[in-house]
Amino acid sequence: MIELRNVSKVYPNATKGLNGINLSFGEGEFIAVVGLSGAGKSTLLRSINRLHDITEGDILIGGKSITTASGKELRLIRRNIGMIFQSFNLVKRSSVLRNVLAGRVGYHSTLRTILGRFPKEDMNLAFEALDRVNIVEKAYARADELSGGQQQRVAIARVLAQEAKIILADEPVASLDPLTTKQVMDDLKKINQELGITTIVNLHFIDLAREYATRIVGLRAGEVVFDGPVSEATDEKFAEIYGRPIDRSELLGEIG
Repeated sequence: MIELRNVSKVYPNATKGLNGINLSFGEGEFIAVVGLSGAGKSTLLRSINRLHDITEGDILIGGKSITTASGKELRLIRRNIGMIFQSFNLVKRSSVLRNVLAGRVGYHSTLRTILGRFPKEDMNLAFEALDRVNIVEKAYARADELSGGQQQRVAIARVLAQEAKIILADEPVASLDPLTTKQVMDDLKKINQELGITTIVNLHFIDLAREYATRIVGLRAGEVVFDGPVSEATDEKFAEIYGRPIDRSELLGEIG
């Protein structure tokens, strides 16, 4: 479903974000990408969705190159890729429902979305998405009235309303407390299992990667240093990924 072929990304300041990455992600997988800050985790996800243009290589989504796509073709490919961010990326002064309906903008003309004229089918999708993440009662509340965990669930509902086939979640729980973290990760896992949506999540916490993912990809200095099932992700492997012994503070329970 996703294929990265010898992908490299060099930033204008000559920093290498990715260096010769070769990876394939299949339909319905739940992958955790781990590594130190600056290892290339965010660059990887943003390159898949072409929020960053890569310097070398090619990225295929469903067999189509997002690297060379433009115009309508690029919009169609991106329509299948939902993004979830650490900072939620909601329009804070808008209602929860309007934020979720933003997931439908790729299906309509710019004028219709500006005017907020969404058909009944879109409204139904939005309410179903909110119900799936147990926040439908907040549909008409302003986004900035919600807690951080609730805002992240709205972001997940927006991706569901988009009917994305791929979810890319960039540190989605980094700013949340442990209880809310579990709720958000449970939602992502449930969606992955019930809807078969390929889910790639950047995580800092090792325990979360082991608990929720079926496959772990470890990045170090922009290169893949581990790619395998959770059963092979031992403390020794994590030490190789991080380039040092694992600090207990990198396990969820110690962070708080």
